[in-house]
Amino acid sequence: MLPSVSRCTRPICLSVARPLAHFRPPMDPDPNRPVETTIRTKLTEKFKPDHLEVHNESHMHAVPPGSESHFRVLVVSTQFVGLPLIQRHRLVNEALKEELSSCVHALAIQAKTPEQWGMDPALGKSPSCMGGSKNDRTVEEKLKAGRE
Repeated sequence: MLPSVSRCTRPICLSVARPLAHFRPPMDPDPNRPVETTIRTKLTEKFKPDHLEVHNESHMHAVPPGSESHFRVLVVSTQFVGLPLIQRHRLVNEALKEELSSCVHALAIQAKTPEQWGMDPALGKSPSCMGGSKNDRTVEEKLKAGRE
């Protein structure tokens, strides 16, 4: 049986300092999605975003159902004003370093200023997974074992 990839190995703190009146997540936090909730909480606390989207894209990859290993985030914050894209990505990676070192396998980042978001309020699309397991004939067995 595969080890669980749907949970981080470290304890997760889900506390939020204060709700943001101008921020509404696209969906209510799901207690069955602790990694997604933690990502949303950490990015909200760190960047006080004007807009934040956290999308679990694990279902697009060869992982067991219910996994939380592949994410796409869109963070719109005034803290990104004047910063080059690489520095914005570094800041997001730093905010999520614990998750990236344990349970999150892939993180696609869009980090925009409010002005950039106003000109292009689109979330990029992820390409289809070509996965390192595309030539692995045992993937079906691994996925089946992960569901048991």
